[in-house]
Amino acid sequence: MNNLILKNINPVWYIVDAKYQILGRLASKLSIYLLGKNKKEYIYNFDKGDYIIVINANQIHFKGNKNKKYYYHHTGYPGGLRSIKLKQLLTKSPCYVIKHAVKGMLPKNLLGNLIFKKLKVYENAEHPHVSQQPKNLII
Repeated sequence: MNNLILKNINPVWYIVDAKYQILGRLASKLSIYLLGKNKKEYIYNFDKGDYIIVINANQIHFKGNKNKKYYYHHTGYPGGLRSIKLKQLLTKSPCYVIKHAVKGMLPKNLLGNLIFKKLKVYENAEHPHVSQQPKNLII
């Protein structure tokens, strides 16, 4: 039975324009397509999701009061907690903001790591995946 399930995997490449999109709503829709929950043959322990290309990541919008939002990471040394505001992170690396939001909505296991690799995020409208002939996905 497992061979039949694996033979029918045909991932589709989608392209999403993040211009004027709200971060949380965009991330939840992207996670559904990455996991394959939009397909009728969805199985939770198989990777049947599609590839997603996100363009114009630097023009994403936010709802609510995000002036106080911080992103934290730890260097591994004592006293090594580092923080950066959302607006500073948007100017430094807008792709990280979208990737971080989508990764938080995926499973926290090896399958989640494999699914996350199917997400490609770019700051501008140019991307190197033209040969995959991605379809437009309107969210």
